[in-house]
Amino acid sequence: MSLEASCPRCTSAFTKTDGAWSCAVHGRVDPLWRPGDVDYTSFAELVGLAADLPTYLPWPMSPGWTIADFGCVASVDRAVATVTTTVGSSDLDGPVEVTLVSEDPGVGLGARCARARYADPGSQVGSGQPAIRVRAAGRTLPLWSVDSGPDDDPLAQSVFAGEAEGRWLWLVIRPAAAALLLRDDWLLADVTGFGPQALEMPFGGARPTW
Repeated sequence: MSLEASCPRCTSAFTKTDGAWSCAVHGRVDPLWRPGDVDYTSFAELVGLAADLPTYLPWPMSPGWTIADFGCVASVDRAVATVTTTVGSSDLDGPVEVTLVSEDPGVGLGARCARARYADPGSQVGSGQPAIRVRAAGRTLPLWSVDSGPDDDPLAQSVFAGEAEGRWLWLVIRPAAAALLLRDDWLLADVTGFGPQALEMPFGGARPTW
């Protein structure tokens, strides 16, 4: 397997003992599987791990954009979260990074990517009017702004979260100003159902630091 195991919540030491994975900080958790090399072969492994759990990408991707990272939190029995990061550039913002996480409640991967205070977005989702809307799974999904950690630069990123198919959907955009790229018809596609389309996906670019 070309995917490597780590903690879904942090970058602390991660080990396997007696068949169970354990984080030095968070104890026993299902591992986050990420590729050593970001390419089509490792992406096919991800899709196999994810099974029926959605793996979202902005699609179609804009010219010059690439898939820089991806992962899946999964045990032997089931997957509980997926993540993808795409990178590109805009005339106004320069390099841009877009991370999408679909996860069951309590996993904490979205919070790690967003540098958020809590494992789940919590009460900020559904409070007042949504900040943006995206299209996924054949319907329009409202997303609300979510606060990052207290020490995070507010100009560094924009974080949005909502619900999609009974799971949390996180959208993290760096820098924050690049959120202006979003439009009401911004489309997310679940790549687990792509088939031959998957061969068109471009890989490469700077890996995210989360």
